[in-house]
Amino acid sequence: MDNIILGLLLLSSRTIYQLRERIDKGLNMMYSSSMGSIQAAIKKLLNCGYIQYEEAVENGKYKKIYSITDSGKQNFIEWVSTPMEIQSSKNPELAKLYFMGFSTKEKREAGLQEYISKLKEQYDVLNAICKEAENVKVPDEDKDILHYQFTAARYGKDFMKFNIEWYQKLLDEMRGSKI
Repeated sequence: MDNIILGLLLLSSRTIYQLRERIDKGLNMMYSSSMGSIQAAIKKLLNCGYIQYEEAVENGKYKKIYSITDSGKQNFIEWVSTPMEIQSSKNPELAKLYFMGFSTKEKREAGLQEYISKLKEQYDVLNAICKEAENVKVPDEDKDILHYQFTAARYGKDFMKFNIEWYQKLLDEMRGSKI
């Protein structure tokens, strides 16, 4: 979460609520956007001197607007410049799939259909982000930044598509069998 926040603040200064909103829109496949996890990361980054904040009052509301420091930018650039590593692909929901045979056929079908619907909702969000990228005009110096942001969204969209197709095939198999 630390590096996600640093990267977002490198793009522009934001309040904690703006950070959460941005993470919810397209980055939630990478990290949880719970306010608790964001607040913990903010506290850690402040203690490390990687971010700072400016207090402001807007429409009678007190706000802290966070920005990245030079040392935060240096830390972020070091992190983003290292090679990617294979991460665990643990999915706790696969445990439900593993034990699904203990449930009734009707509940299995209903559960899978609901899961597929949720996957489709996520797919639609990522697809909209990808379509938006086609029309975004940015200065030449920012083209690489935007390209890789939308590449991550495209990965998410393709991953959602794979999951939708995989679970739909499973649901179709279930409906076609006596299990």
